[in-house]
Amino acid sequence: MIRDIYNILFRNRILCAFTLLILLTGQALNAQADKKYIRQGNRMYEKNKFSDSEISYRKATDKNKNYPDAVFNTGDALYKQNKFEEAGKQFLENASMNEDPKKKSAAMFNLGNSLLKSNKLEECIEAYKASLKLNPQNPEAKYNLAYAQDMLKKQKEQQKQQQQNKDKQDQKKDQNKKDQKDENKDEQKNDKQNQDKNQQQEQQGVSKDDAERLLNALANEEKNVQEKVKLAKASKERVRTIKNW
Repeated sequence: MIRDIYNILFRNRILCAFTLLILLTGQALNAQADKKYIRQGNRMYEKNKFSDSEISYRKATDKNKNYPDAVFNTGDALYKQNKFEEAGKQFLENASMNEDPKKKSAAMFNLGNSLLKSNKLEECIEAYKASLKLNPQNPEAKYNLAYAQDMLKKQKEQQKQQQQNKDKQDQKKDQNKKDQKDENKDEQKNDKQNQDKNQQQEQQGVSKDDAERLLNALANEEKNVQEKVKLAKASKERVRTIKNW
């Protein structure tokens, strides 16, 4: 009975050792596979076949999710294809995976470059500063930081100038509107004055005509009266004459 127990334990140990060996062998094969894809990607990258190199690097990542170099190289391949936003995500992920200060600094530096290409100046400046904190001796990071800061300064000055020009244009438009409004008021005032003058002239003209008609009527009436008087006198004379007969 004791021998059987020892035999079972022995067989279990052998089984565990065999399982462990399989696992180690599988990991070794995966490690060889991901390195193989990295090497393939590097060859494609050197031939400027950046899309093909990206595919190989991603295959390496699929084989080993925790392979920082594959993530970093994927970012490089994306950067060369002008896919700056996607590249930045890869570099940021690589920085979070790396414990080595120099490698983390390199990832932040490349992140800064990706942000600079995307014209995200404030963000890229922070990335360069983070890279220099990890590796203060990186001359390229110092240069790019100064370059980005100068660009940001010029951009702000340009924006300020554009705003000032816009304010001036708005003020000019407002002044033109005010002048046009005043001009319209003057025109309306002149039109009213002319209208009043015309009305006055018309009223004066009507009064003059009425006066002429009235004078003519009076003259005609006076003429009629005189004729009636003459007729009356003539009638009287004829009567008297008749009486004399």
